Amino acid sequence: MSEKKVFCEECRSDIVFTVTEKQMEASIKGEKYIYMGKEAHCADCGSEIYVDEINDFNLKALYDAYREKNDIVSLEMILAIPEKYAIGKRPLSLLLGWGEQTFSRYCDGDMPTKQYSDVLKRIYAEPRYYAELLEKNKCNLKTYATYEKSKRAVDKLLGKSVETKTKIDMTIEYLLSQCEDITPLALQKALYYIQGFYYAFYETFLFSEECEAWVHGPVYRDIYYRYRDYKFDPIEVNNEFDSSIFSSSEKAVLDSVVKNICCYSGKILERFTHSETPWLSTRGELPENVVSYRIIQKEKIGDYFSDVKEKYNMIIPNDIKEYTKNMFEQI
Repeated sequence: MSEKKVFCEECRSDIVFTVTEKQMEASIKGEKYIYMGKEAHCADCGSEIYVDEINDFNLKALYDAYREKNDIVSLEMILAIPEKYAIGKRPLSLLLGWGEQTFSRYCDGDMPTKQYSDVLKRIYAEPRYYAELLEKNKCNLKTYATYEKSKRAVDKLLGKSVETKTKIDMTIEYLLSQCEDITPLALQKALYYIQGFYYAFYETFLFSEECEAWVHGPVYRDIYYRYRDYKFDPIEVNNEFDSSIFSSSEKAVLDSVVKNICCYSGKILERFTHSETPWLSTRGELPENVVSYRIIQKEKIGDYFSDVKEKYNMIIPNDIKEYTKNMFEQI
C-alpha cells in the first residue's frame, strides 16, 4: 500500500491507494499490444483511481512492447549512448546530421523511425562504428573540445592508448595557459612566429606541420578547424599546464613570443605578416582577398627570420621585442 495520497472521485477526499499488476491491452497505429501494467485502487472504497506515475509506467510498458515487437531501440539503450561516448544530446544529433533536438526528443520518449533506430542500436553496440562517424562528421560539432572528449571515451572503449600530443598541441596549450584573450587569429600568428624565431635561434623547426598563406596571413589548417567556432572571440583558457615538458631553449622562445607578440591583437599581427616576405612571396600576384592554400615553404620562413635575427643583432630570444616594436611603428 502506498503512503502517498491522491484524490478519489468516489470518496471525494485524498486517500492512500494500493497497486496491483495486471495484463493490459492497448492499440498503437491500429495494432493491439499486450503488456504488463499496473492499476491503482482506493484503499477505502476499492475503486480504480488515476495516479500520474502509474499512468506513466503503463505508457512506457506499452511503448516498450511496441519497440520490442517492431525491433525499435529501447529507451534504456538510447539514454546510455551519451554517457557511453561522453557526448551531449545536442552534439550527438549534430554529429549524426539530424535536427539539433532530435536525439533529445528520443531521450524524452519519442519513438525513432526504424532507420534512425537501427543507427542508434549500431552505435551502442559497435564503438568502432561510432569512432568512424566521429572522425567523418567531427566538422558538424560546434567545438573541438566536444570532439576530443568523445574521442577519448571511444578510444578507451576500443582499448587504444592515449595518443602522444604533438609539439604544436603542447605549444597551443602553453599559449592558452599564458595569454589572456587570445583569439584564433592571434593564435595562428603566434604559432607562426614561434616557428620562425625558433629556427632563427636554433636552426631547426619546432613543428613538423605546414603553414599556408591564407587571406588573413599564415595559417595552420588543422588548428584553424579546431578553433574556428570561436570566430573573433577569445579561446577558452586552461590555466593548468606543466611547462617542464619544454627544453630551456623552447621555453625561451615561447615566453618571448608570449611577452612580445601575444600582446598585440590578431588583426595587428595579421598586418605584420602581410608585410613579411614568406607570406608575400607565397601569395605572389594573388589579390589580397583571393583564397589560397599555398604552403609557405619552411625554407622561406627559416631564411626570413634568420635574416631578421641578424639585422636586429638579436642575441637571446627576448630580443624579439625590437623587431615587433619596429613593425608596430610602421603600420
